Amino acid sequence: MGSSYYAPLAATKAGFAQRRPPKLLDQVRARVRRLGMAMRTEEAYLGWVRRFIVFHGKRHPRDMGALHVEAFLSHLATHGEVAASTQNQALSALLFLYREVLQQELPWMDEIRRAKRPERIPVVLSRSEVAALLDEMDGVTWLMASLLYGSGLRLMECLRLRVQDVDFVRHEITVRQGKGGKDRRTVLPASVIEALQGQLAQARRVHARDLAAGYGQVWLPDALARKYRNAAKEWIWQYVFPASARTADPRSGGMRRHHLDETVLQRAVKQAVRRARIDKPATCHTLRHSFATHLLESGADIRTVQELLGHADVSTTQIYTHVLNRGGSGVISPLDR
Repeated sequence: MGSSYYAPLAATKAGFAQRRPPKLLDQVRARVRRLGMAMRTEEAYLGWVRRFIVFHGKRHPRDMGALHVEAFLSHLATHGEVAASTQNQALSALLFLYREVLQQELPWMDEIRRAKRPERIPVVLSRSEVAALLDEMDGVTWLMASLLYGSGLRLMECLRLRVQDVDFVRHEITVRQGKGGKDRRTVLPASVIEALQGQLAQARRVHARDLAAGYGQVWLPDALARKYRNAAKEWIWQYVFPASARTADPRSGGMRRHHLDETVLQRAVKQAVRRARIDKPATCHTLRHSFATHLLESGADIRTVQELLGHADVSTTQIYTHVLNRGGSGVISPLDR
C-alpha cells in the first residue's frame, strides 16, 4: 500500500492529539496564572497536588474524596511531622484543585478542619540588641534590615518594593499586595532617607544600562501588563533593590531583572546576629516583631500598630503586648518587692 493510504490515519491521530485535554498539572498551572497568583503560590500548589496524587498511587483526584484528603493531611502531620502552617498550605492547594481546576464544589471540603497553629510568643530584640545587630551590617543589606525594623516590613515586602512605593515627602512607604493581597501604608524612617536615595540612584543607573542593552523590563502582574503595555520599562515600576544580574522569567521566558533574592538578606542577618553575640534565635522577621513591640512600649496606640503591620484583626497585634519590657504579664516579681 502506498503512503497515501496512511495519510488519513495519520491526520486523524494528529487531530486526536490536538484535542487531547491538557494534563492535570498543566491545568493547575494555567488556572493559577489566569487568576494572576504569585509564582511562589504556583510552585507550592503544583508541588502539593503532585504529592497528593503520588501518595494515593497516582489516582486521579476526581476519583477521590474527603477520606483521601484527610488521609494525606494526617500523613503529613504524623509521618512528615510538618508544621500546622504547612498542613494548611497543602489543604489550600487541594481546595484550589477541586474548586478552581476540577470545578467541583464538594460539601465535604468545607468540613475538613484546618490544623490549629500553636500560639507562640514571638522572639523580640531589645533596642540595644537591634542597634548591635545593625552595627554589624553595611551596604544594601543594612538598608533592608533597617527597613524591616524601622517600617515593620516583612522580608518579601521589602524586596518587592518598587520606586513608586517610596514617598520621601510624606515619609511613607506603600506596601502593595501584602499578606492577604492587601495594600497598606507604613512609616519611612527619616534616618534611612539618605541611604535609600543613594540606593535608588544606583538602581537607576542599573536600569539605564539595561535599557541601553535592549532590556530594562521588570515583572508586572498580568492585569497591569495588559493595561499598561509599556509600564514594564518605566522607571517607577522598577524594583528598589534590583538583582545583580538579569534572569529568564520562568513564565514568559523573557530576560528581566528581578529583585534581590531573599537569601541575600537572610544570610546577612544571620551572620550579624552571630557577630553581635545575640543569644536569641533572631531572623529577619524578628526585626518586624521588634518594630511592633517597641512602638507599643513607646505608647503607640495598638490600632495604629495594627494598621502599620497590616493585620486584619487586632487580636494578632495583641500578641506583642505579651512581650513588652515589663516582665511576665506586666507585673513586678514579689522577690523584687
